[in-house]
This record gives sequence, structure tokens and C-alpha cells, in this order.
Amino acid sequence: MASRSVNKVILVGHLGRDAETKFTPGGASVTRFSVATNRRWKDQQSGEWKDETDWSNVVLWRAENLANYLQKGKQVYVEGRLQTRSYEDKDGKKVYSTEVVADDVILLGGQGGGGGRDDGDGGGYSSRPVSMPRSAGGGRPAPAAQPMDDPYGQGITDDDVPF
Repeated sequence: MASRSVNKVILVGHLGRDAETKFTPGGASVTRFSVATNRRWKDQQSGEWKDETDWSNVVLWRAENLANYLQKGKQVYVEGRLQTRSYEDKDGKKVYSTEVVADDVILLGGQGGGGGRDDGDGGGYSSRPVSMPRSAGGGRPAPAAQPMDDPYGQGITDDDVPF
């Protein structure tokens, strides 16, 4: 019997900084950004609500045109896998770095006052998610998006995001 394993990550959070795209010597684009995910729980001892934010570094290959939309504070859906790399820093110390290698990236919600895509209705935003193009070689299509009645998602605007 063959053993099976799964390496899958799904994140829904907010971008912590604008995405940066660079190119390899071979011409492939590499886009990097960070995603903040939050969780809230009630402390059993004190009865107080506690908030915790986790940051995930994400790398996206061959999707240079999506970086223009990946701006700080925007809500995003990321699906991919975890990858850990190691390297030696300038002092010769071994450093480990774990990041999410994205397969699918979808912007969620509207574009708010920050500009962005306009779907022609004059509103300056689109309630449809913006999805990255699939890299060469096929692959499965991005998940279908359902229309949203509230383009900002639960009444949260870009001004409510703490970063």
C-alpha cells in the first residue's frame, strides 16, 4: 500500500504590503507578498477576548500582471502549498524560511477608494474577484466565484484594516 501525503494551504486574509515582482535570469516572474490572517478567541481564565494575527509569506510564479492589483490592505484568497528553504546568511549561519507557493490567488471584495479595476458600471470597483491567470501547462481552473451583495465583505472597508 502506497502512503499518501497532502501539502495544501488555503488562506483568506489581508495583504500586509504591496506585492513585489522580480524576474529570474530566465525571464520567469516571481511575485512576493505577505498575508495577515486573524483569529479571535475568549480567554478561559480572564474571560477577555484575545486577537492573534499570523503572517504568511507567499510566492507566486509567472503572474506578473496580477501584482498591480495586490495592494496593501486588500482581502485575498490564496491556495497553494508550503515550502521550506534553507540558506546561509552573511555570517554563515543556516537560516530556514517557510513560505506558501501559490497555485491560485483571487482578490476578494471591491476595490474601495483605492482605484483599481472598473467593470464599466461607473462605480470604480468590481464585485467580481480578480483571479491570476493559470501558468503555462494547463492546470485546473480557478474556483468559481459567487456574486457578492456587499462588495466590501461584512461592512469592512480599507480604512478598518490596521496595516
